[in-house]
Amino acid sequence: MKLKRYAVLLLMPGTVMLLLFLFLPLLSILFPTFFKETVTFGNYIEFFRDSYNLGILWRTFKISIIVTIICVLAGVPTAYFMSLASKRTRSVLLAVTLFPLLTNSVVRSFAWITILGKNGVLNSLLMNMKVIKAPLSMLYTESAIIIGTVYLFLPILITTVLGVLDNIDNDLIEAAQTLGASYFKSFMKVILPLCVPGILVGSMLVFTGTLTAYTTPQLLGGNKNMMLSTMLYQEASALGNWESAGVIALVMIVLTLIVMKFFNFIARQADRRGEDENA
Repeated sequence: MKLKRYAVLLLMPGTVMLLLFLFLPLLSILFPTFFKETVTFGNYIEFFRDSYNLGILWRTFKISIIVTIICVLAGVPTAYFMSLASKRTRSVLLAVTLFPLLTNSVVRSFAWITILGKNGVLNSLLMNMKVIKAPLSMLYTESAIIIGTVYLFLPILITTVLGVLDNIDNDLIEAAQTLGASYFKSFMKVILPLCVPGILVGSMLVFTGTLTAYTTPQLLGGNKNMMLSTMLYQEASALGNWESAGVIALVMIVLTLIVMKFFNFIARQADRRGEDENA
């Protein structure tokens, strides 16, 4: 009982801070979207009836899915390669992987503007190599958002999967190869299934991070390729329409919760399948 009391006392400061600086401000924004004279869902009905809003919602969801798939396809092999490297090489590779996370997101986005702009590094290189005759419009496109966001969240997936790979016994690979499995087959049949928990957690972090990211979509996508986060900022700061901003905020919260529930469901199914196979 005493331990429980001490635990409650230790949790109290953090709980009070969350209530005062997170939940109460959030409720003050969301409350007017439901209550006027009576309880109403009119704001949300209008949001989903507007084709412009639905287009932004679909773009946000689509880009989040594409970024997650690219990060998984690029991150899992990279993490596996890093896990096989020597300690010294691995330390260097891990430092290079984590370096983008140590840089401000605004600085990273401006770096991509320099690279992808019409007078940027990539266009200049392609024109000097005579690959193109005129500069390509790569900036302020969905592709630019995807590139910048992959660069932003790929290190998160790599480090998440790498943490799972560290707990896999190397004897399992040796045993598979001893039984005749090729290097690729042992990875696909032994390592990859054991990496599923790390892949799911990393994918959830990448997806929800892309869904709610603001700086990269704003700087690389512009107003022509608006996402929910940039739309929320525009409604709140530029237009001063806090009611509409509250609607968008709740839509983003609900979407994030649905995605988290979906990944948790897949994780539970994978655990059950593993238990059944072991049984």
